[in-house]
Amino acid sequence: MSLPAAFVSVILIWSTTPLAIKWSTLGIGFSFAVFSRMAISALLCILLLAVLRIRFPLHRKARQAYLASGLSLFGAMSLTYWSAQYVNSGLISVLFGLSPLITSLGAALWLKEESLTVNRVIGMLFGLAGLAMVFYGGFGLGAGAFMGVVALFAAVVAQSLGLVWIKRIADDSPPLAMTLGTLLVALPLFFAAWWWVDGQWPAYLPERAVAATLYLGVIGSVLGFVLYYYMIKHMEAGRVALITLITPVMALLLGHGLNNEAVQPQVWYGTAFIVLGLSLHHWGVDWLSPRRQS
Repeated sequence: MSLPAAFVSVILIWSTTPLAIKWSTLGIGFSFAVFSRMAISALLCILLLAVLRIRFPLHRKARQAYLASGLSLFGAMSLTYWSAQYVNSGLISVLFGLSPLITSLGAALWLKEESLTVNRVIGMLFGLAGLAMVFYGGFGLGAGAFMGVVALFAAVVAQSLGLVWIKRIADDSPPLAMTLGTLLVALPLFFAAWWWVDGQWPAYLPERAVAATLYLGVIGSVLGFVLYYYMIKHMEAGRVALITLITPVMALLLGHGLNNEAVQPQVWYGTAFIVLGLSLHHWGVDWLSPRRQS
């Protein structure tokens, strides 16, 4: 696949994933929906590893990376699917847009590999202001919406710090093997969560929920992950970062247009601040650069 096609594909996948999560929980419950998605993804990864003859490392660093990634995935996705019962799909994408800011802060504090420059600090402040607006908007989204926003933010933190943990381990396993190892750790936890929360096979499986779950298991989890790593390998980091600026707005528009989701003005304002914060964090502005010539 060409790089422009991969770029557009990841934008579409990440923009539609929140809405697919929302649809996948309809009529079957959030715990069964997320467990089903991860089970489908794991089976597909096993098949692809066998067909492509990709090695599945089991050395010490690989096992540590699988554990870190699996625990992070379980925490982030469990909270995300639970919150999808109470908040609209666009909010999911908006809050996950904060991931680069939180990951950068975690890397600076934990890995000591990134300095907190003026640009990054200001970007984080804008992101924090946007988050506050989204939280404020959550009060007007209906019963349980505020707690849904809180859970979403916790999911973003879990995913972001999980990435820093994986980076600290510094494993070099193939991306597809890393995906499978992550799922093998997380899948029993998702099964236990489903058994504890519900434990009953749904009496009826709505077509939309089944289609959304299949989409998430095949396209959202496996293809999206592979294309993202393909772009990281072959594209400049600044261009890849554009994805996080585009997907929140697209997800809000898709949720509003395809699912009739109401979007509070505070959420739009918060989205704008988060996108501005991400822009400052990734690229800064000339007048903030200490190397600018007078």
